[in-house]
Amino acid sequence: MISSKEQHRQRRHQKIRAKVFGTDKRPRLSVFRSHVAIYAQLIDDKEAKVLVSASSLKQNKGNTTEGARQAGLELAKAAKGKKISACIFDRGGYLYHGRVKALAEGAREGGLEF
Repeated sequence: MISSKEQHRQRRHQKIRAKVFGTDKRPRLSVFRSHVAIYAQLIDDKEAKVLVSASSLKQNKGNTTEGARQAGLELAKAAKGKKISACIFDRGGYLYHGRVKALAEGAREGGLEF
């Protein structure tokens, strides 16, 4: 059974997805946050294809916020390898604070623009 908290997040995500669309030149940076890790993908919605992905699973287990920042840096580095410099941020219905904010700041530090 899905909790009402998760239903509210999914409803917020649907509202965001109605407005946000990624292309090959400006893919969508999609964020998923679990209890264990945070995952990020650059998605081309025209082709329905994941271009680059990263997660905080490989990172230090101690500080989750620092792991999210490292995942953002890793994502930006992989995106530069595929010659992607700009993206559209899709926070996935999560509030822009904590691990989601750290991932976005890490991606910006790595050179992604959004």
